[in-house]
Amino acid sequence: MALTENQVVRIENVLRNSLRHKFQNYNPEPASMPFHTRLLGKDRLALYSFIHSLNTNFGTSIFEPVALALASTNFASATSQQTAGSQISSESQKVIQDIMDGLSTANLAPNKTNEINAIRAVSRQGEMKTVKSTKVDIKLVGYNGTIYLFDLKTAKPNAGGFKEFKRTLLEWIATTLASNPEADVQSFIAIPYNPYEPQPYNRWTMRGMLDLQEELKVANEFWDFLGGEGSNNQLLDCFERIGIELRPEIDQYFNRYLQ
Repeated sequence: MALTENQVVRIENVLRNSLRHKFQNYNPEPASMPFHTRLLGKDRLALYSFIHSLNTNFGTSIFEPVALALASTNFASATSQQTAGSQISSESQKVIQDIMDGLSTANLAPNKTNEINAIRAVSRQGEMKTVKSTKVDIKLVGYNGTIYLFDLKTAKPNAGGFKEFKRTLLEWIATTLASNPEADVQSFIAIPYNPYEPQPYNRWTMRGMLDLQEELKVANEFWDFLGGEGSNNQLLDCFERIGIELRPEIDQYFNRYLQ
């Protein structure tokens, strides 16, 4: 499915505006690095610092709005930085802890369908507790009512963090079902690109904690899910076009560090 002209315009505007905003507001922290400067040059150090700073908010300033633009025609609603729910039942908390204990000791294999069913069965049982859960980076609602909740991660997330990632995904399910026990809801980790290309994404660090088929979408799996087949490649073309268009502005910005 090809992206519509409106989607392409929205995506390219996001990229253009985000980069220009960064140029206008970026103030590198003063740091004297005389050996690095003599060896590499001020402009290269400035570029490295700029890219490092850009990477820290790439998810919220670029990937999230791009994801919303892609999903806009394929889903009934697409929003970012949402709350999955504000309440969770005490019995759901117990089920989640049992799942986490079983996965941590390898007594259980991850199975998202079974986990959701177990949480659904107790979603309104016991004491209802008010919680402040991690914000959902991307929330989609399908035309059939299915809710999709995405936690957008960096390309190489810390392997040690997957235990907490898993808990977050389960808690999103529980808080959603607490308000609507019949809801069809799914939760995922999304990784925007594969740093290992052309090799497959290294998923072994997640095996045993995530249901890789039902809880993880990497690179084209994520972008094509949002915008339809072929969206990942069209998205890369958008990035390339804006990079070429803004090349003079980029060069002008970094030329100041040659003076």
